[in-house]
Amino acid sequence: MATLIVVVITAFALTVSIPSLAMAKGPVVYIFGDSMSDVGNNNYLPFSLAKSDYPWYGIDYLNGLPTGRFTNGRTIGDIMSYKLGIPPPPPYMSLSMDDNAILQGINYASGGAGILNETGLYFVQKLSFDDQITCFEETKEAITSKIGEKASEKLCNEALYFIGLGSNDYINNFLQPFMADGRVYTHDEFVGLLLITLDRQLKRLYSLGARKIMFSGLAPLGCIPSQRVRSGTGQCLYDVNQYALEFNSQIKKLLTSLNFQLPGANMILADCYSIVMDLIKNPQNYGFKISDTSCCNVDTTVGGLCLPNAELCPNRREFVFWDAYHTSDAANQVIADRLFAELNFGRTFSPAPAMASGPAPSPK
Repeated sequence: MATLIVVVITAFALTVSIPSLAMAKGPVVYIFGDSMSDVGNNNYLPFSLAKSDYPWYGIDYLNGLPTGRFTNGRTIGDIMSYKLGIPPPPPYMSLSMDDNAILQGINYASGGAGILNETGLYFVQKLSFDDQITCFEETKEAITSKIGEKASEKLCNEALYFIGLGSNDYINNFLQPFMADGRVYTHDEFVGLLLITLDRQLKRLYSLGARKIMFSGLAPLGCIPSQRVRSGTGQCLYDVNQYALEFNSQIKKLLTSLNFQLPGANMILADCYSIVMDLIKNPQNYGFKISDTSCCNVDTTVGGLCLPNAELCPNRREFVFWDAYHTSDAANQVIADRLFAELNFGRTFSPAPAMASGPAPSPK
């Protein structure tokens, strides 16, 4: 499962003042991530094997057509954006740098992406986190040419940065027997490599003006359908869940250290582990019935995506997982609601009530 966007920090106060030159009605949001956040970037990569631009993806999204989102409807980022009173940022690959839309926020997320550049190599084309930061660097240059250096710096300083990465570094790298990292490194060494890499990447984002960063920790990866099938009994994989917990713990320490080192930095860990585990253990508390397998009846030993010939569940609202990796639209709504409440976004922003739970607009 690709990484989700979520919680575990106290005393977090996000304050955003939008530059008038940006002409935004809410906060400017830049999203970085993997398939949990991708809203269509990979559709523009002709050789990418990490795509969801076919039925049944998007069946519960506006006109029911696929948009490049790896779920049946909205992503967590879509729902969070509406809660913040803004439409979801469009995919970077759909925009021209001459477009004024770059002043309103952009989604750089790419299915298959990881913190490490080698993660997801077998998808042929994807935007790694380093690639996404380079795209943001190009965006900032274009913004500066539009509104000037001072206004550009102000816009970037006051924008929100949502980052959801790390799960592919496990699912599509460390845990794959044919990938070198799982053979070369112990888990402690691998986490160290992720931390060193992420430290450099976050400092690079900071140098480009990013100050308010929410980094999503890992969900209980051992409990997603693609991992349960590996147990032989359908149970969660304990070791994989422990990897996720260790990663989250170390990332929290890294963010705390960066906040201390970098003036004005406000980086928090959004740890979805407890939220998603609660959904899995107590689905009935949220109106779900099934949390151990996916709505789309997929063979999780091969691929795990919902192909056009797959059989769908009769009631998609009853399933926590859409396919072998990704949560359903209904689950994403619960996660976004919990996230919004637990991080106290409501104290700082004025959500748009009519849009808060509504469908996101299709990418341009």
